[in-house]
Amino acid sequence: MFLVRRGVRERTTPIGALHRAVMRWGEAERTNSRLAFRRWVDGVAYVDVQAKTYADFWTRQNEKALTADGPLWVVLGDSTAQGLGASSPLHGYVGQVLNALRRSGRPWRVLNLSRSGAQTRHVLDDQLPLLDGLTPDLVTCGVGNNDILATPPKRFRDHLRQVIERLPSSSVVMDLTVPDRFWRVGGAVSPYVTSINQLISTTATSRGIPVAEVSRHARPPPWRGLLAPDAFHPNNLGYRRHADALLAALSATARQLPGT
Repeated sequence: MFLVRRGVRERTTPIGALHRAVMRWGEAERTNSRLAFRRWVDGVAYVDVQAKTYADFWTRQNEKALTADGPLWVVLGDSTAQGLGASSPLHGYVGQVLNALRRSGRPWRVLNLSRSGAQTRHVLDDQLPLLDGLTPDLVTCGVGNNDILATPPKRFRDHLRQVIERLPSSSVVMDLTVPDRFWRVGGAVSPYVTSINQLISTTATSRGIPVAEVSRHARPPPWRGLLAPDAFHPNNLGYRRHADALLAALSATARQLPGT
């Protein structure tokens, strides 16, 4: 094997050529990693902007819902109920399920009380009290994702039980996505999330409240094609899985819902 450099015919060894190939490969990997990191940072910034604009959207929609007629659906939860990561607020699972409900011919309206970043304590302290004076035909609650790494396990379980016990009888509670092979922490966290889902199922069943099994409908893996640019929130297709889970639970309560 020969290299020509500055007009000199230079012999090189296969080991030397392999070394240079490995160096080029390593540089390409570092370049790809830097590009991937920049795309992720841009994706996080993109979703951060959505948090404000989507909250404003739902505030306006809530004002309209409170003055309109028709069956009322109240949504409790976190950023997934806001639809963060979807191309618009109405492409999150709330918007997709709302469209399905309206296909019944009834003018369903939605009061979305969820907040980005909400944990179980926020549902207890801030969102559930807002139900006072309302007579919703349907209440859904999906919360807990932000508690997984942030709330001590015993406190998380206690808060979750309290949330489910305080939900109206017209409610459906959503369980959590099991993060199998999700980033590097998914495998380590998955057994814990599975145990939380068992708690949700047991507590809800004891009250006769249906569970929307997001854990079953939104458990790919792989996650490719289902995530927003921040590689955390679902995109439109990912929210389709959440919507399917909720619609499946609602089908069991269809006789209790107006116009379904």
